[in-house]
Amino acid sequence: MSRIRMIELDEAEGDVARLYEAATQLLGRVPNSLKVKANSPHVAKMQLPLTAALQREGGGSLLSTKIKEMVIIKTSHINQCEY
Repeated sequence: MSRIRMIELDEAEGDVARLYEAATQLLGRVPNSLKVKANSPHVAKMQLPLTAALQREGGGSLLSTKIKEMVIIKTSHINQCEY
């Protein structure tokens, strides 16, 4: 299976480095999914605020952050995801 390469923090330059700084401020980390999206940094920059809003509590969300994380973990488990 072919895979899209992740751009790691230590190799991020220019727009990608700024994207990672913003992610760290909004999310507290740079998720692997963003490291993949960084191959198209302009698209990733547009998606970052939406992703941050969806992961946080409030903002019209009916689910707590804890419940969202539980759903993510259970979905990964059901799909036998090794990550």
